[in-house]
Amino acid sequence: MVRFECDYLEGAPLPVLEAIAKANLEQNPGYGFDSHSDHARDLIRQACQAPEAGVYFLVGGTQANLTVIASCLKNYQGVIAPQTSHIFNHETGAIEATGHKILSVETADGKLTAKQVRDVCQAYWKETHALFFVQPGMVYISQTTEVGTMYSRAEIAAIHDVCKEYGMKLFVDGARLGYALAAPDSDMTLADLPQICDVFTVGGTKQGALFGEAVVIMDEDLSKEFPYHIKQRGGLLAKGWLLGVQYEALFTDDLYMKSARHAANLAVKVYKGLKEAGYSFLYEHQTNQQLPIVTEEQLKTISQSYSVDHFADLPDGRIAIRICTSWATKEEDVDALLAFMKTLK
Repeated sequence: MVRFECDYLEGAPLPVLEAIAKANLEQNPGYGFDSHSDHARDLIRQACQAPEAGVYFLVGGTQANLTVIASCLKNYQGVIAPQTSHIFNHETGAIEATGHKILSVETADGKLTAKQVRDVCQAYWKETHALFFVQPGMVYISQTTEVGTMYSRAEIAAIHDVCKEYGMKLFVDGARLGYALAAPDSDMTLADLPQICDVFTVGGTKQGALFGEAVVIMDEDLSKEFPYHIKQRGGLLAKGWLLGVQYEALFTDDLYMKSARHAANLAVKVYKGLKEAGYSFLYEHQTNQQLPIVTEEQLKTISQSYSVDHFADLPDGRIAIRICTSWATKEEDVDALLAFMKTLK
């Protein structure tokens, strides 16, 4: 069985494992106060061209999301997010458990627009009894989105402009940020993010770390207080050097983006191969989460040899499946999958 259902099936690239092994018997201070974590922070700041940014390491995506959101909001505020967003659908009510409501917005392709954000804010501030409602306090988007679509630089910048107008923070969840930046139609680099949002994450778990998410904060006041939120939310890892070592390795010799480009190239191959074979897609894009549409019988046949994600049931009875590529995906496995799926058309 060859698995394509997600992008966190394997462990980590060899340089990451070697870095952990090398540091294994060192005596490092706890809680991220070690030289590896300090160096990793500096490497991320250099890559982002943001020397003053605060950089903090957490273990996982949900943990990072709830900690960032809780740290940004007052207790009567909520976060604007797409209905397809990770925080709305796949975090077991983690944001609500922090005491904050998600102000969900239906989108056509998983992406919020600046107009939608403005509409939510205008509706609130025009309300005669606004006092009785949850106040919009920040915006959450992900890059790429949970359906694989991707924001342009201009789209994120436009949302950020609206956020600044209404005194809100913009948080970009970068669980798959490298895969977005490496996509063929991307118009962004890592250095763009500090200019067009207030907080973002540089995902590790899905992009070559055994575990880990790096939170990058541009707001000085938020950054100063963020460590307290990490500890209070149970996110402060005693052996924090394990996170620092991994990011130190990922941001040495361009490993992070080299790994992302490998996944991106294979994603394009999947997209083009299935397109040529006559498959349609739930959303048209060329990022590492491809969503081809199959029949129930086709899925049963595919599942005998390959593990794919049953992503969505369509009104006509067909099914959108998810095929993911990652830093570890083998090209020969992609070739075999494409050849197999072509026989089903």
